[in-house]
Amino acid sequence: MNKKTMERWSPWALLVAVILIWQALCSAFSVSEFVFPSPARIWEQLIEFRTVIAGHAWRTFWVTMAGFGIAIVVGVMLGFLIGSSRLAYTAIYPLMTAFNALPKAAFVPILVVWFGIGIGPAILTAFLISFFPIMVNIATGLATLEPELEDVLRVLGAKRWDVLIKVGLPRSMPYFYGSLKVAITLAFVGTTVSEMTAANEGIGYLLISAGSAMQMGLAFAGLVVVGVMAMVMYELFSYIEKHNASWAYRNSSSQ
Repeated sequence: MNKKTMERWSPWALLVAVILIWQALCSAFSVSEFVFPSPARIWEQLIEFRTVIAGHAWRTFWVTMAGFGIAIVVGVMLGFLIGSSRLAYTAIYPLMTAFNALPKAAFVPILVVWFGIGIGPAILTAFLISFFPIMVNIATGLATLEPELEDVLRVLGAKRWDVLIKVGLPRSMPYFYGSLKVAITLAFVGTTVSEMTAANEGIGYLLISAGSAMQMGLAFAGLVVVGVMAMVMYELFSYIEKHNASWAYRNSSSQ
């Protein structure tokens, strides 16, 4: 087995090993399912409540995608503004950093007052928690454009706007795709947290309902579903990144 094949299958091998150890510990110590359910019990609950889980999962998925879509638009616009202007960088970046340090769960009760219980708080929480990585990476990609390269382009007749659009943005693509992989996982976190507080649908609501009914296997099944959705979207963006920004990883791909 060559190195490339080992790297491809290593995550699955690690996952199987963790599940087997988890199941063995639960069986060996007779751990109650009300405390910590075994993988077998989680699978049973996942199959038994598959219809209910699928309905809640779909709601969480499309709400997350809505908030994530807004985060992409706002993050790219702010990132472009901050990265293309030193004045904007100095004025806006510290404020955005301070805002990002605020716990987003604290915004949920405020959003409920403004928009009521439902999809509004969930979409906005997903947006608030996921736009910052996108903004930072776009700004970094533009702000770190080599001065020597910019000087050469200026000598060749390129204007500042031409440099940003034709050189700065393409150069920022690896940063952008990297930020998407981080932001999508954060968006699922934001949606789930909001649903636990201000919704009557979604995986977050399912977690609270299952926990109050002492159905810990069902609660863990919900967590598994969220993890799978986040992993699928992560891999999707990785696939797009490899095809649209492969030039940035030519050295690693040749190994």
